[in-house]
Amino acid sequence: MSSRVRRLCAGFGISFLAFALTANTQPSPADQFGDLFAAVQEGHVFEDGKTFADAVPRRAPDAIMAEYAAKPPTSPTDLRYFVLDNFTVPGVNDKPLPPLREHIRALWPQLSRDAVTPPPASSAIALPSPYVVPGGRFREIYYWDSYFTMLGLVADGRDDLVEGMIDDFASLIERFGHIPNGTRTYYLSRSQPPFFALMLDLSKQTDGTVRARRLAALRKEHAYWMAGESCARAAKACERVVRMPDGSVLNRYWDDRDTPRDESFAEDRATAAKVSARPAAEVYRDLRAGAESGWDFSSRWLSDPQDLATIRTTRVVPVDLNALMWAMEKRIEKGCKQAGDQPCTRE
Repeated sequence: MSSRVRRLCAGFGISFLAFALTANTQPSPADQFGDLFAAVQEGHVFEDGKTFADAVPRRAPDAIMAEYAAKPPTSPTDLRYFVLDNFTVPGVNDKPLPPLREHIRALWPQLSRDAVTPPPASSAIALPSPYVVPGGRFREIYYWDSYFTMLGLVADGRDDLVEGMIDDFASLIERFGHIPNGTRTYYLSRSQPPFFALMLDLSKQTDGTVRARRLAALRKEHAYWMAGESCARAAKACERVVRMPDGSVLNRYWDDRDTPRDESFAEDRATAAKVSARPAAEVYRDLRAGAESGWDFSSRWLSDPQDLATIRTTRVVPVDLNALMWAMEKRIEKGCKQAGDQPCTRE
């Protein structure tokens, strides 16, 4: 072998050795991110362990680890947020998000449902027109949620869905006397914050027959909320009506049943089992009334904000509910005046 060839081989050997040493000394993600890496992987923040191993830090690893050490996340959710703030994670946050308005518009087709005729023995309740659901485990239309959905639909020019959902709710009132919490048979014993009057404000419907039908439905819903007025006595309550010490009449949340909720059966029984000083039926009623409020479960209904077993929803006269009742009554008065129904206007 010539001296020139030997020099070339020696040079190649030195270069290969330098490459090998460099490759072996480059830190892996586990090396760079130590405790953070272990917490993410052992906490299964991402389903596939390779996901975080392939993530790209958005700033210097030392800076990320200094922040992590100074203020470590205290929950799995906080840990995920920390990771997404500091890393570009493949398949998770590696693509730019569309503008918010575009994102919302893209959701309407995903959350819209056609008119439904449930199969026999299903818990679902039939509806005559297309509607929008919240999504996820909430596969049916819900009452007060839908008002805020409608605000978005109006902003996006989807008046067709707004009118259809109003017709769905009018249909529910005609059949059941009220709009249930949601369109399942296990929701029929309660309603939700009465937003139907405000939904009618969003309508562009001009047909007199349709408007008359909707006004009749609104009056029927009002009668549902006021059904306990005849049995409420001084400083006493009956159903959804409370007669105050001065004789004035206000409303509260209530459920016509006092059993565990079908959709939270085990959880309700466990809550009632924690209480020895109150009958289980009373606890169930307050849990159900809390669900009717839509604030399920806010500490506003609890004697002890940290203990669901202290729930007392039916003992509270909520200002927001009574504001909605006032709004309903003002719209009934206006509708009756427009229809020339003087007896109704004076009620």
